[in-house]
Parts: sequence; structure tokens; C-alpha cells
Amino acid sequence: MFLEYSNLLFEKSGNVAVVAFNRPTSANAINLDLAREFSDAIRICAEDPAIRAVVLRGEGKLFCAGGDLRDFGAQPPAQLAGYLERVTHFLHRAITTLAHMSSPIIAAVHGSAAGAGFSIACACDFVIAAESAKFTMAYTKAALTPDGSSTYFLPRIVGYKKALELAISNTVLSADEAQALGIVTRVVPDADVVAAATAMATELAAGPTGAYGGVKRLLLASSSNALEAQMAREAEWLSSMAKTKDAREGIAAFLAKRAPKFSGD
Repeated sequence: MFLEYSNLLFEKSGNVAVVAFNRPTSANAINLDLAREFSDAIRICAEDPAIRAVVLRGEGKLFCAGGDLRDFGAQPPAQLAGYLERVTHFLHRAITTLAHMSSPIIAAVHGSAAGAGFSIACACDFVIAAESAKFTMAYTKAALTPDGSSTYFLPRIVGYKKALELAISNTVLSADEAQALGIVTRVVPDADVVAAATAMATELAAGPTGAYGGVKRLLLASSSNALEAQMAREAEWLSSMAKTKDAREGIAAFLAKRAPKFSGD
């Protein structure tokens, strides 16, 4: 299955979808058109029950350089703020969708993830990074503040003080440094990054994706809930999952000492 976009590549193979930023001559930087298409592609991934894992990658030399400052600078000064509001509207809609969808999202990062590219990587469930990959916030270099959810996810990953340092100093992290901070899941040789992310997506797509979605939602809610409220949500989710075909299959497979065959139902 292929979908036609001007700024993205979208391919579905089996239960795995691959979404690729496709503005290589512009460092895969995000303008309004790319943000709109990204939002649409992620929505399709969330709504298609046959898509049970998603790989997000970039065409060309890098993953994503963030916002397209050349495009931003071409806007009339009086219209720039409104233009950025439209860009972030679509970008943030995509982030909200991928954060709450049951299908795991694996970012395959090569080259550089900067600005909104860094933010998107933080919002993904797993990040497979090439050994030579670099990560940086970059926003304040242009006297801008972060978007794309990094002020939500980054302090939860690295802590408030480290997030503040990264956002203000624009430190460039190597793949190994990003892994040590918990931003990156795994570092692999440059030539293997897409294959490793796809292999992980294929493995996860065969799992109980409904339960994965429950885990994501529970963890997202945990920082704003009191202990008792969070445990109440846990009980609700556990009871809900107990009604699924996958839960029945998982329990039966365990008792029969065989490998389970999950369907996502």
C-alpha cells in the first residue's frame, strides 16, 4: 500500500507502516505542507486496524532539521505568527495522535534530529539511532521556543534541570550521549538504522498492541494523577484488557506453554 504525498513517503507492508519525511534538499525541515501531510499520515496509521507498528524516518542525509527557517523567513513579518500557529496546529495534532495510538512508533534517526525533529524523536515510543546521529534542541539559537511536545516529553525523560540545559545551551548530543540520557533506545551502525527499526516494528506488530496502547496511556497519565487515581486507572485498564481476545490468547498460551498468536483484538 502506498499513499501519494508531496513531502512524505508512506508505505505499508504487512502490519507495519513506514512514514518518511521527504524534503531531502531542505534537510527534511517542517513547513506548513509537510506538517499537514504528517498529521494526515499519522491519522491514517491510527485509524487503520491493520497497521500495528509505525517506523518514522527521513529521506536523504538526515532525519529532520526542525522548522523550515528559510520558509519562515519568507513570510511577511506581520503574518509570521499566524503562519507558525498553523504549522504547529498540524504538527501538534500529529504528535497527539501518535502519543495516544496503540501501535508503537519507532523513530529511525540518522544524520541529525534538531529542533522539531528532536521533539518528534522524544515523542516516539522508541528511537533507533545511527552511530553518527546527532541530537540538539536548537530553538533558542533562532530566539524561538520549543514546539512539537519536547517541553512535555524531554523533562520526563531526562529531568527538569537537564531539559532546561539542553533547551538553553543547545548542546549537540551524540547518539551514545542521547542513549545514556534515555532519549535513544538503541544505537546501531549507520547502515543498519532503518533495518533495525523495521525489525523492531515487525516484532512489536506481532504483539498485543491493545495492551501496548494501554501502557502508553497509563504512563502519560501517571505524572498528573495521585497514587489512588492512577491505581484506579490501572484497575480500569486491566479489567478492560481482560475482555480482549489477545488477553484470552495470552493466558491460554502461557498455560499451554506455547508461543501466543496475537491479533490486536
